[in-house]
Amino acid sequence: MSLLAIATGTIGAQSIIGEEPALGSVESRITQSEIEGGSISLLDIRLAGLKVFATQFRRADGFGDGPIVPRNTTSPGGRPTLQNNGTFLRVNGLDGQACLDCHDLISADVVPIVMGVGGAGGINNSPLFMPRAIDVADAAGNGFAAVDGRVINPLSLFGTGAVQQVAKEMTASLQELKERALRNPGRSVALRTHGVDFGTLRADARGNLDTADVEGIDEDLVVRPFGRKGEFTTVRDFDLDALAFHMGMQPVEVVGTGVDADGDGVVNEVLIGEVSALEIFITTQDSPKKLPENREARRGRRLFTQIGCADCHMPVIKTISPYLSYSFPEVPTDPSQNVFFSVDLRQPPINMTPDDDGGVLVPMFSDLKRHDMGPELAEDFFLATEQQNREFITTKLWGVADTAPYLHDGRALTLNEAIMLHGGEAQAARDAFGKLSNRRKNQVIEFLRTLRNPRSPNADVLN
Repeated sequence: MSLLAIATGTIGAQSIIGEEPALGSVESRITQSEIEGGSISLLDIRLAGLKVFATQFRRADGFGDGPIVPRNTTSPGGRPTLQNNGTFLRVNGLDGQACLDCHDLISADVVPIVMGVGGAGGINNSPLFMPRAIDVADAAGNGFAAVDGRVINPLSLFGTGAVQQVAKEMTASLQELKERALRNPGRSVALRTHGVDFGTLRADARGNLDTADVEGIDEDLVVRPFGRKGEFTTVRDFDLDALAFHMGMQPVEVVGTGVDADGDGVVNEVLIGEVSALEIFITTQDSPKKLPENREARRGRRLFTQIGCADCHMPVIKTISPYLSYSFPEVPTDPSQNVFFSVDLRQPPINMTPDDDGGVLVPMFSDLKRHDMGPELAEDFFLATEQQNREFITTKLWGVADTAPYLHDGRALTLNEAIMLHGGEAQAARDAFGKLSNRRKNQVIEFLRTLRNPRSPNADVLN
């Protein structure tokens, strides 16, 4: 008799109330064919995505890992649990029952804070990714609690559809530039797209690419806009990892249909259609808002540009198309393959502003490029190189007024602290800000405080 059967009460004729799958029966769950066939509306897809996002998963859904896998105890599927509690680990995933557990903070700028679906996470929601050793007592005498994993403070999810569209267009453009380099061996090709400079590329006569001068992006020239390190190509790509890491929920498209890869007694834990609905829900949420600027904020906006902040935190990037498409399976180097659904970024609830050339304006304040942020912000992740530990993708600033704490691990409690902790490639801008008078610093901060999260997001699916 399995532990799952005992826990869920399925050994008798009738299951115990609350022990059934929280997602419902397989027959009631959304499928990929329903989405691809066009038989359900965007609203219904969003409702199905909200269900996956907000459901508190149970063992009957497949929550958690199965037996420990001694040869790999840190990757999802075979992790131990904390103090042998059999459920949660906390220090390397298995740290929540729903996506909503981490993404639930609309604004930390008011008292009491405003909670809601799709927001950021407070420091209490920050996951600790893949540590092998944590020196909480500072036995090594470092003067701090050393850890060889990553501390990740969750960002809000508003506006991610527009971000994903920018990244897809950038990738398509960069792939074309790669082909240009291959057609013109020996000639350096500038990797510039959507106003962002990713360095140069050169090919030799044999078709070998010299990527030594490529900057802020992987050698495959795929823009990965999600994750603090720029690791994930799309929200779907992110979700596949997050479901397994945080909740031990294994997507069918990763492990296979009818496969119990983690040995927890449950198969088909997250269906392909459910991952699609989850991605569509997240990428069709409301976009962050820009409040009107008073005189001090207008001056702050000009200073923001003058001291160099806007060099990386680009105020606006324009898309070529207003339509965001979704693919399955995804081909990172060719976002146009296997498209099964699309949405108009100009329409509710996304409501991006159209531009005169047919695309939309995306005021995310990022260049979607990785930058060396210096030794003070560097991590000590054991699977990364020293350079990789110093690099982070430029944080999107829209909504920043509502999303303290700041920086990748939440170490900065205020906007001033966040700016003054910049280093590396951002050192010059940080120093320029530091030399301003307090009044002029406040003008920059007043400008940043006009960048807000939506106040009542997801009204169409929550009301």
